[in-house]
Amino acid sequence: MGHTKIATTMIYTKLIKPASEEYICRVAKTVEKAAELIEAGFEYVCEVENVKLFRKRKTLSDALRGDGQKR
Repeated sequence: MGHTKIATTMIYTKLIKPASEEYICRVAKTVEKAAELIEAGFEYVCEVENVKLFRKRKTLSDALRGDGQKR
């Protein structure tokens, strides 16, 4: 930041909000869908009832366009 005093830097770092802990969740029933999700930045979480679950942390742009809603 270029500040010479740590106190000044601390003022600005307190203004930064921590990253969101909300996720977008998707389900893959096929290998092709799983590959598509990985290419889109999703990470594998687990397998439940023969489907694979993937997640990706929500970003500000996701929230603005309403992504993550059930489809």
